[in-house]
Amino acid sequence: MRGPDIQQDSLFSTVSPESRVPKDHPLRPIRAMTDAALRELDQDFNTLYAASGRDSIPPEKLLRAQLLMALYTIRSERQLMEQIDYNLLFRWFVGFSMDDAVWDHSTFTKNRDRLLDGKVARRFFALVLGQADQAGLLSKEHFSVDGTLIEALASHKSYRPKDEDGPPGGGGRNPDVDFHGEKRRRDTHESKTDKDALLFKKTKGSESKLAYLGHLLIENRHGLVVNAQVTQATGTAEREAAVDMVQALSGTHRVTLGADKAYDTRGCVDALRCANVTPHVAQNTSNRSSSIDGRTTRHPGYVASQRFRKRIEECFGWAKTVGGLRKSRFVGREKLDFQFVLTMAAYNLVRMRNLGVVSC
Repeated sequence: MRGPDIQQDSLFSTVSPESRVPKDHPLRPIRAMTDAALRELDQDFNTLYAASGRDSIPPEKLLRAQLLMALYTIRSERQLMEQIDYNLLFRWFVGFSMDDAVWDHSTFTKNRDRLLDGKVARRFFALVLGQADQAGLLSKEHFSVDGTLIEALASHKSYRPKDEDGPPGGGGRNPDVDFHGEKRRRDTHESKTDKDALLFKKTKGSESKLAYLGHLLIENRHGLVVNAQVTQATGTAEREAAVDMVQALSGTHRVTLGADKAYDTRGCVDALRCANVTPHVAQNTSNRSSSIDGRTTRHPGYVASQRFRKRIEECFGWAKTVGGLRKSRFVGREKLDFQFVLTMAAYNLVRMRNLGVVSC
């Protein structure tokens, strides 16, 4: 007997989002680890908000929503609010009940910017990494470093002389700009859309783009990210960031650092050695001599570092294809750094879940 197609909305419901999420859903351990880190941030949040006034969006919910953007490749705050509204899984992860109203996307953006001033993303990243350390997942001796290009939210047409006041005339909202044959240098030109972005190309033969550089330092045991930062795109930024990140490592024992040929310069190698680091960088012998010799390359550890350092590309690949970092959603280096650090915290959470960590 065919059942009737009855469509009638219930007036009341006793179903909660928690009951609709399967017990073995992969987001459950991520939510547990996230909540453990957020509890440690309680005092940090108190310093960012006034003691009186109208209630704002809870910062805990803001950060959970930001993690969803990275985990599920959500391209904008507007789309995020839309999906939280009808997706029970997202409602559960953020902390909404069935009847809670979702924020307006502009309200969400305005409240999120408050977290930038408190460096909350970097503190949250450190707490997640601390859980990995407590679980015995981190190597304290062997690391790898690399950088990648992140396209800025600006076009070539915006890269104009610094003394030029207005936009080029003609063509309406999208005027034609012919810059072929024009010498455009950083000391004379800048992007009128994003002044922090610089014209840069990562490899020979590729086109120049207005971009930033994202840098990662990973440990070589399980490939977890231990440091992440965004800098302006300059020819020396990768090496400067590498030295800065290894100097931030705790401990007094000597560590190894695997890296590609871009780090094989005398200045970088000497700076790493002064930071108590053995530089396992790939030798660059193209029409020059390498800054490291057989005293370093003869050891089996050097070969192992060169083999493992390529796993850092998995982090960059995840960040760009899943985390949405192929191109910045923001104007300015500070906001991009917030997105980059939080995205790599999401990567660590996924990696830790795959390694069997539930909560600490």
